[in-house]
Amino acid sequence: MTVPDNMWPLLAGAFGETLQMVIVSVSVAALAGIPLGVLLCVTARGGVAEQLPFNRIAGALVNATRSTPFIILMVAIIPFTRLIVHTSIGTVAAIVPLSVAAIPFLARLVEAGLREVPGSLIEAARAMGASPVQIAFYVLLPEARPAIVAAVTVTFVSSIGYSAMAGAIGGGGLGDLAIRYGYERFEPAVMLVTVAVLIALVQIVQTLGDRLARRLSHR
Repeated sequence: MTVPDNMWPLLAGAFGETLQMVIVSVSVAALAGIPLGVLLCVTARGGVAEQLPFNRIAGALVNATRSTPFIILMVAIIPFTRLIVHTSIGTVAAIVPLSVAAIPFLARLVEAGLREVPGSLIEAARAMGASPVQIAFYVLLPEARPAIVAAVTVTFVSSIGYSAMAGAIGGGGLGDLAIRYGYERFEPAVMLVTVAVLIALVQIVQTLGDRLARRLSHR
């Protein structure tokens, strides 16, 4: 069982599309999800800037998005995707739902990481007159850097899986190639290679993320 020679260029192109989808969507998620995670943490009950009405509304929206299966989410936000990128099919279109799914996922992980910061450090900063913004930027975020790196790593790995799922409805990438050629055209070798590439990519990302998190940890 071998991969046909004409499949290797398609595999290379599909791999590039997967990387594009995942890197862009995780970058967008980091830009939006990390600040959202900070807000969820600091506005919670007992937080440094407690705002329960905002926290409950934001938390409900985050939970609603996270609880929606990705396939359903992709279909549900097709009008939004078309508004942003003027199409609902292809690699660029898949980036929109991937980002929408990754933002709340990352936000909750960041929130959990920030909650692990020792309360004594926060109280010490308060005693020195630090404002909530200063506590967030100079205490919470620096102390939670390993947890944030781990959160981004987990989000990256999850997005790799979601990107493969996006191929089921024309999102491009390795998932699309596996379905169109490996499944529909009965090329099991193509299916196996795409799975192997996805597994290898996950292993590389997880290893690099774990190493960076360990380097940043000073405990």
